Amino acid sequence: MGDKRIELLSTSTERCFDPYLRCALNGAAQTVLGVKGCGTLTHGPQGCEYLVYDAFGHQDCDYTEVETLCTKLCENEIVHGGEDLLAHTILEAKELNIQALFVLTACGPEIVGDDIVSVCRDLQPQVPFKLVPIESAGFKGSEYDGIDIALDVILRKLVKDSKRKISSSVCLIAPHANANPTWMGDLEWVKQILSQMGVQVVATLTYKSTLNEIENVASAETSLLLSHDAGKKAADYLSSEFGVEQICQGIPLPIGMTNTRRWIFDLGKRFEVQGIAKRLVAEGERMVVETYRRKGGYFFEVARFQRTPAAIVADATIGIPLVRFAIEELELKPELIALRSSRPDAREILEREVDDLGISPKIVYGTDVYKTKKSLEEISPEVVFGSNIERHAIEELWTPYIFEVVSPMRRFRVIDKAYFGYNGILNLLEVVQNEFADRWRSKEKRYKARW
Repeated sequence: MGDKRIELLSTSTERCFDPYLRCALNGAAQTVLGVKGCGTLTHGPQGCEYLVYDAFGHQDCDYTEVETLCTKLCENEIVHGGEDLLAHTILEAKELNIQALFVLTACGPEIVGDDIVSVCRDLQPQVPFKLVPIESAGFKGSEYDGIDIALDVILRKLVKDSKRKISSSVCLIAPHANANPTWMGDLEWVKQILSQMGVQVVATLTYKSTLNEIENVASAETSLLLSHDAGKKAADYLSSEFGVEQICQGIPLPIGMTNTRRWIFDLGKRFEVQGIAKRLVAEGERMVVETYRRKGGYFFEVARFQRTPAAIVADATIGIPLVRFAIEELELKPELIALRSSRPDAREILEREVDDLGISPKIVYGTDVYKTKKSLEEISPEVVFGSNIERHAIEELWTPYIFEVVSPMRRFRVIDKAYFGYNGILNLLEVVQNEFADRWRSKEKRYKARW
């Protein structure tokens, strides 16, 4: 009996699931909160509304400018259905000064069969704003699935067909599906590069986007996906329905010298501004070298890391381009790559990168905290790129360096720090150098000045 119990415990332990990611409702909330001048109504228990509050911070929202509502379902509605309460809440909201109300569902209402689409359709004539129902129950997947669900509904419900295309224009997709806690810096760098190339951004899906911008997305000539974790379905839909060409496909996002150079050259070729692209690359690479030399980067010897075994635990957006950065900029040897998602297009990009770089690391797709810890124990890397979670996971291992580059992080950021582009290279090197110095700083003795 005792042996059987041990076997059962062992089996259940291997099957446990400790996710990095929140549920689909959180991802849908992140997406709709990126649309200005609109409201969000969560149809679910009050506890689920906290997922919406969490999304506030991720989208850098102003609490005084965003209207959020919740039906706050209790036991009676969960058992018998909450459509009447939903209708009552929508009608109470008709005095709000908003252009659209996004209605999101939590798990409970979808399990009992509440039909929010029918409720919104019936009430649309009675309210002055657009009702946009999004069936985003948490059990439908991770926050990345929620982002895809919300983007799909937004595009199908709000985008107007346009026969006229704006020359040299682009629609930016899913910049918020990014584990850089200040991903707004990445988005700003992309916009600056496009502006210098004379490319107009028609809309961003989504970050401080207006309803009018979203309605005119079909007039964009191209789309640019800014995530390897979500948004590909939206790009495919725009391509098939409105002929919006996808650009910079199949290559890592611009993190590190080589990835940034390749990404900018791809943009330059598409918009026929190769001369500008070459100038941007030359200026950017020179800036990185000169800045790092002047700021004392020579004190940090990259040779210390030469062929050092490393692990990268991150989302695909940061993790995939970080592989080449770790090898070329830091001379590390990645032996573990654990990604929080497992999208087919992201897999293809990573596998091409691994082949091109001539490495054969262990790759874990759709990792969770438990899988990551087991993989770290197996590989025993000396360097880990990850989050505060990995810092705790390696406490029992002899791992000298943990570089926190993705959420959740210990350090609070007020300024938006990019990882994309040339300033992004310096920001990442700054993280590495600070953590490197901190590792060897005495934790026991303190220097006392002698006057």
